[in-house]
Amino acid sequence: MAPKSKQRGNARGQKSSKRVKTKEEFRVNEEVEPVNMESMGHPEIYPLVLTTKTQEIFNCRVDEDFTDEEPYKLIKKQDILADFHNRAAVSDFYPVKKIVQEYPGDELLIVYDKDFKYGLNFYLIGTEDGKENYLNITYMISRKRSQFGAPIKFRDQNASSIKDAYIECTAYPDKNFTIKELEKDVGMQVVPQITDTSTQTRWTYPKNATTQYYPREFSEEEKEILGQSKPLTDFLNNASISVEIALQQNEIMNTFVDDWKSLAEEESSFGDKTDTHLKEYQSFTDLHSLTEKTITCVSWHPDIYGLIAVSVAVRLSFEERVHFSGKLLLQPSLILFWSFSDPIHPQLMLESPDDIFCFKFCPTNPNIIAGGCINGQIVMWDITAHAERIENIKTGGSRSKKATLKPMFLLEPDSNKEAMYIRHSAVSSIENGHKKVITDIHWLSDKFEINRMGSVFENRSEICCQLVTCSADCTICFWDIRPQKASTPQPAEKKKEENIEIPLDIPSTFLHLDLSWKPLSKIRLSKGETSLDHCPVKISLSEDHLLNKAQDKVLAQNKVVKAEEMNPYHNLESGLANILKPIEDFCTKFFVGTEEGEVIYTDWKLERDPDTGRLMAKKPVNLYTVHDGAIHTVQRSPFYKDIILTIGGWNVAIWKEGIMTGPLLQSSCAPRKYTSGHWSLTRPGVFYVGREDGYIDIWDLLEKTHEPAHSQNICITMITYITPWTFSAKQQFIAVADYYGTLHILEIPWSLSHPSGNEVSSISHYFEREVKHLDYVEQRKKIREQEKKEMELENEKKKVRTYQKSKEQLEAELKMDYDSYLELEKTILISLGLLKPTDTKPFIDVI
Repeated sequence: MAPKSKQRGNARGQKSSKRVKTKEEFRVNEEVEPVNMESMGHPEIYPLVLTTKTQEIFNCRVDEDFTDEEPYKLIKKQDILADFHNRAAVSDFYPVKKIVQEYPGDELLIVYDKDFKYGLNFYLIGTEDGKENYLNITYMISRKRSQFGAPIKFRDQNASSIKDAYIECTAYPDKNFTIKELEKDVGMQVVPQITDTSTQTRWTYPKNATTQYYPREFSEEEKEILGQSKPLTDFLNNASISVEIALQQNEIMNTFVDDWKSLAEEESSFGDKTDTHLKEYQSFTDLHSLTEKTITCVSWHPDIYGLIAVSVAVRLSFEERVHFSGKLLLQPSLILFWSFSDPIHPQLMLESPDDIFCFKFCPTNPNIIAGGCINGQIVMWDITAHAERIENIKTGGSRSKKATLKPMFLLEPDSNKEAMYIRHSAVSSIENGHKKVITDIHWLSDKFEINRMGSVFENRSEICCQLVTCSADCTICFWDIRPQKASTPQPAEKKKEENIEIPLDIPSTFLHLDLSWKPLSKIRLSKGETSLDHCPVKISLSEDHLLNKAQDKVLAQNKVVKAEEMNPYHNLESGLANILKPIEDFCTKFFVGTEEGEVIYTDWKLERDPDTGRLMAKKPVNLYTVHDGAIHTVQRSPFYKDIILTIGGWNVAIWKEGIMTGPLLQSSCAPRKYTSGHWSLTRPGVFYVGREDGYIDIWDLLEKTHEPAHSQNICITMITYITPWTFSAKQQFIAVADYYGTLHILEIPWSLSHPSGNEVSSISHYFEREVKHLDYVEQRKKIREQEKKEMELENEKKKVRTYQKSKEQLEAELKMDYDSYLELEKTILISLGLLKPTDTKPFIDVI
């Protein structure tokens, strides 16, 4: 027999197959009727979901207050009503509010439904009778109606094989009635103790002992005999060579090296080697902005862990920007600095005159930032004054120190979010700069600088002091942040006019550039015979690979500069006095990606037009059209300085500088349009490509070269920017920005961050094979062209022969037709009786 309430539940069948409803589905409104188990024969039972918070409030915690022996608890009605008053609709008893209010008793029975018999983890008994039936141990014995009045027949059954014919009431221990034994009498029989021991040697006490010996030596006579022995001489002559070789090998190689480690990859306990899934680590969204914005550019801070900067722009078309231009001027255009320590509030906010579409940290001083606006201006910021918020914390591992950012809640009470707005230090001249949006910006390396003609010289300032930008106005401009000429004494009246008060929140680093900054030189890529120019959107210089590899160098050398006199950017005129030394054999050629999908390889050096004498750009070295849309990425590999990745339209391509026959790799059309991409910083054969449908295609050239190795969905909208970042040997991140303004920080798995032992050489051999393949294709093309010319000549000769031969055949055929006609004529005339069979003359002669 079973308890009555439980027997009824079991009589209806096993566990309910209905879908388990969540707590939110019961809370539609206050008039919703509570769900009971009337369909299962238990109208007094109401299933509930009690969260961990509710279990702690009512002391009904699972496995602590509820046990298998006592899976129930009585809760006072007043406590539940008080919970309604405190938490209202959030209370877990809210679905049965009406049942609790109308309950006649003072205590309600809650039962823990361990097996989810009624669908949820608890259920409430809503009637007094149901509570009494559950608490009082009653049993119900049922029988089929067809068996009423039937004769009873008893027989023997095997209890071990048939379990349904009897009820086993086994005893169980009850801790409430367990008697603790305080004293116990035990009787024992005393027996003698027996011990077995054995030994194999005789033990003796230790004592010191020494042995004196001397080496056995040959006598003089024996030495003389052995020295004249021919077998010994032959043995020494033969063995000496092998001994010398063995000694040399011991000197040039380590005999104790583990060969197995050289054959296999390095083992690591970090992550799964087969996992290629990018894991979500953190995300950032600007919740304080009132307008809908998109992320246009992303850049990790070079030497601060967990600090990343993003530029945002209003999501409007060109026509909408013109229509709402008045309102847009009232809203600040910002670059936001996000920190892992505070995912809600931006740590710094850089103001600009208009929306920023590209920006870069200065490689020699990350406190200097340059950005390009949508209106064609270049903006400069100096955040050195805010470097006091950065502190060095000692950590273990390969890096002795790392720079971190103090969260906003650790700052002084007087600081507020308004203090985090940083105004720009300088903007370029509107009249002399770009006329349209700046689409790409780069710092030139600190190893060289250029003049107005594009000639290359040694860097006299030993810091990055020049920039290159490209814009949709079909121009590429080079900029110098130093004064164009050395300072000269000025009249007193002019000094008074220039003695203008400068706001305290604007650093004076680049005030000499503000609103008067002009480009050092300007390049236009002409299309040749037409008057149109190419529209560059992305560029890649020959020295970009140095900046790509500069992250570890910056982390090791850059220090937070607090004193202005220690910052070389506050004394930019000092480098103007140095003598310029030209650099010979410097590659001034670079790659350009255009808005039409063209990849151009050209030179930034200017030359004079022989007709007009004006400076003009050289004719492009080569031009390729492999992309069917605007190019979004032109980037050099961090491992090979002559390998370039281009992404645009619906495909990707990999180029090798100096190979003019075409790309080494050109993908087929993707399912969706590509929008961004980036090389991996640690694996030479891996790069990431973002699509307009929110997917990232992960290319692994060691695994596949004709299609992406993996694809993963990141968001529901277009991916606008991708940039990876290496924190340590065991932790790498990749930042993915989308069109809706959310920045996703993903952790790169082990398989995509750790290269194999020979991956660099394997990818290099792959590129070399592709170069040979291009050479072979080019040679075969020339051979095919030569064969085509020869075939055309042969066809011309055949045409002449065919014409002559057909003329002879035509005459023969005409003669045969004429003979046939005469024969037919004769036959007809004979049949008509006009001609005798013996006559051989034609009908005309007869007439």
